[in-house]
Amino acid sequence: MERSPAVRLTRETLYKLYRSSQKIAALTCYDATFATLLENAGVDILLVGDSLGNVVQGHTDTLSVTLDEMAYHTRCVARGTSRAFIMADMPFGTSQISPQETFRNAARLMAAGAQMVKIEGGRHMVDTVDFLTCRGIPVCAHIGLMPQSVHQLGGYRLQGRSEIEAERLLEDAALLQQAGAAMLVMELIPAVLAEQITQQLAIPTIGIGAGAACAGQVLVLHDMLGIYPGTSPRFVKNFMLGAESVQTAVRNYVSAVKSGQFPASEHRF
Repeated sequence: MERSPAVRLTRETLYKLYRSSQKIAALTCYDATFATLLENAGVDILLVGDSLGNVVQGHTDTLSVTLDEMAYHTRCVARGTSRAFIMADMPFGTSQISPQETFRNAARLMAAGAQMVKIEGGRHMVDTVDFLTCRGIPVCAHIGLMPQSVHQLGGYRLQGRSEIEAERLLEDAALLQQAGAAMLVMELIPAVLAEQITQQLAIPTIGIGAGAACAGQVLVLHDMLGIYPGTSPRFVKNFMLGAESVQTAVRNYVSAVKSGQFPASEHRF
């Protein structure tokens, strides 16, 4: 008897998880081999992140990653999967322009195999998000620490610490949802603020260094496996410790996210 083909997760599938209070597990991914492994280990979302600039290319930031490179790695990940939901980052300089040009750039990533694009930025990206979503391109917004704006933000530091900053992030999140954002990544913000934002929105929130109240969690793959050189951020846990294989480590990560055990108190701000 032939096995039925795998059915790829869709935005609606992720929304069903969210509405049933089931956590969403996401990891960055850049190639077909890891895409297959992560999918088989139960990861819901594979984020083709511009973090490849750091962990694959050896740069100190993400700013030099090109659209051609993002499209290439998106195709690689798409070829290695049949079920996982694929999201791709819009690299620096490809969305901080007119909505029309951003649409053309996003369309290239969708054609490469992405089911959604992720765009960094708050209220100043509202018109762009609206333009894209009205034309068939699902958008995941990204607020808090935005690596593409690291020089403007003054480094990789916690965002939303003051009352003014927190209120601005709350407003940004609401505006982005109103513009049509289908999901929201929140990076490096206080757990209490992330919980407030999650409670005010009707779309799933994905946290990275944003506490446990988010609808899901994402980590950079190389951080989660403890193979990226240097000091790991506070919000990272090395799931390779005590695991017999990479696949076991990823399964343990998925299980910890879905059970609410990760992030624990030591990973929050």
